Amino acid sequence: MAVLRLTLRDGTGYEIEDNRASAEKTAVFLHGFTGSAKTWDETDEHFRGIRLIKLNLLGHGKTDSPADNRRYTTEQQVADLLEIFDLLKLKKVDLVGYSMGGRLALSFAITHPERVSGLVLESSSPGLQTEEERRSRRAQDARLVERIINEGIESFVDYWEQIPLFASQLSLEASKRKKIREERLSSNPTGLAGSLAGMGTGSQPSWWDKLGEITFPVLLIAGSLDKKFVEINQNMHRKIPGSRLVIAEQTGHAVHVEEPVFFGKIVSEFIFK
Repeated sequence: MAVLRLTLRDGTGYEIEDNRASAEKTAVFLHGFTGSAKTWDETDEHFRGIRLIKLNLLGHGKTDSPADNRRYTTEQQVADLLEIFDLLKLKKVDLVGYSMGGRLALSFAITHPERVSGLVLESSSPGLQTEEERRSRRAQDARLVERIINEGIESFVDYWEQIPLFASQLSLEASKRKKIREERLSSNPTGLAGSLAGMGTGSQPSWWDKLGEITFPVLLIAGSLDKKFVEINQNMHRKIPGSRLVIAEQTGHAVHVEEPVFFGKIVSEFIFK
């Protein structure tokens, strides 16, 4: 994979990984909060024959971490994706997004459907349905922002590793847990704080009312141990015409990490179909 640095019109720098394959299909992968392009490494082998592009999203990896939280909004990052696709001369792509990256992928797909061939959402959500829920979540995220700023990245990662959402990862082999922890610790605290403040679940648009308008193929993935997101994805599946829902057994929030072979197989089959 070639590591590229793209500079957008406003001077913001993005780091991406691109296999530069000459292929009929292009798949763009968007990681989750505290992750990076490296999170997908164990699935790469399943996507031979595809141009594979993995982004480090704003505030993550070696992509820039602006100090202004307003730069991290979903709307701003959708605009960034559009500019990146134009710079790379990508007319249509299959978008694959995990958790936070899935929320961004869905936002892009709904606002720019003409640029999307297919959409894969892993452990993702169309947002919260009421303003009361969004307000409560923004307050919760604001407390986490303060924690990152006041206590530092290592203390935050110690906390983040122990939240119930990632309980199933505690059973992973030690080397894999170490790799995940190192990836999280490499994050820029300014970037993580900005990402939470500008693009947390409480700040993202709610797309529930738009799901029925989707016309491109959609694959939804959730882990059976992640009960909250199983329910969310079941509801999404009922609303998105022709969508497919796959529940990975005995797996938690990060299916691609816990079961990379299973994830790679079903996603590559979906893209090549």
